[in-house]
Formats: sequence, C-alpha cells, structure tokens
Amino acid sequence: MENFILGFLTGGSLILAIGPQNLFVIEQGLKRNFVFTVTTICTVSDILLIFLGIFIYHIFDSISLEVEVILNIVLVLFLVRFIKEKINEFRTNHKIKNIKKSQNLKNIIFKTLGFTYLNPHVYSDTVFILGNLSKNFKLEDKFYFALGASFASIIFFYSLGYMSSMFAGFIKKKSTWKYINTFIITFMSILVIYISYDTYTRLINT
Repeated sequence: MENFILGFLTGGSLILAIGPQNLFVIEQGLKRNFVFTVTTICTVSDILLIFLGIFIYHIFDSISLEVEVILNIVLVLFLVRFIKEKINEFRTNHKIKNIKKSQNLKNIIFKTLGFTYLNPHVYSDTVFILGNLSKNFKLEDKFYFALGASFASIIFFYSLGYMSSMFAGFIKKKSTWKYINTFIITFMSILVIYISYDTYTRLINT
C-alpha cells in the first residue's frame, strides 16, 4: 500500500506541469471534441510507458543524445504544424460551436499520439524518474508503485478532459475563444523556441 501511494503521489506530481499534451487535452475538452478518445489515448499511453519504464529501467539508465535530438526535431516540426493550424483557426474567427467538430477522428488520434510520444519528457518522467526511483524495489513493490502512478494518470487525464468540457458552456463568445487560441499559440511558440535552443546548446557542448 505504501508503494501504491508513493507511486500515486510521484506520478501525479510529474504530470501536473502544463505541457503541450496537457494543453491539447484542455483544448479538446473546451471544444468537446472527441474528449473520451483523447483522454483514453493519453491515459493508456501513460500507463504503458509507466510500466515499461519501471520494469525495463535496468536495461538502460539514460537516453542517448542522438535519440533525444531526433525526438526534439520531430517534436518541433510537429508543434510548428500545430501552431500554423491554430493561426489559421484564429483567422477564421468562428464561434466555438463551429469549431467543435472541425477535426475528424483520424486527425485527432494522430495529434494525440504525436503530443504523447514525440515529447522526450514523457520518457524522462516514466523511465528515468519513475524507473530510477523504483529500481531497488522488489518485483511486487514495483508493481504497486506502477499501479499507483497509473491510477494518478487515469484520474488526471479524465478529470482534465471532462472538467474542461464542463466549462465549454461558458466559453461561447468568439472573443473568448480568440484569447484561448492566443494563449495556445504563444505557449506552443515558446516551447518551440525553448526546445530548439536547448537542443542546439546541448549539441555544441558535446
């Protein structure tokens, strides 16, 4: 039970930080756009990575710089494309009811998977932090630790998606949605700059 609680608290603290994946979940919740699909993909992916990270940590103890650079480059390209779509959406100036189903299921699944698996931090959290923290645990303790972290992910993602959906009714004015899109575009742009700069500095310092 102690390891379950430790896993729950540790896993919960790692996913609370606002990142591109969480922001994407909030956006889809506000739009009421395939909320169950988005939250389920995020949750299942997180659980999979948590268990893999905890139980295969002994195979490797660090992510290679080459792999991280490749993931960062792909993530930057992915974010730039997403920002471009948000700018186009910003210009159209539609009401939220017209934006709600503007993306098909296939596109939403692709974006959710992209925000989940292209972010190197998801691997650092699940493999290198959770894996490292539990590396000396007994097998049974590792299982309960992973279960606790997974339970935190389940609560977090479904709460994030459906609580955002609950607020959708209060955000019907196109001016309000303009502010939301402005924040998303700004935040994602800062992330692109940060990831690009961090990748560049790490490369020149090797």
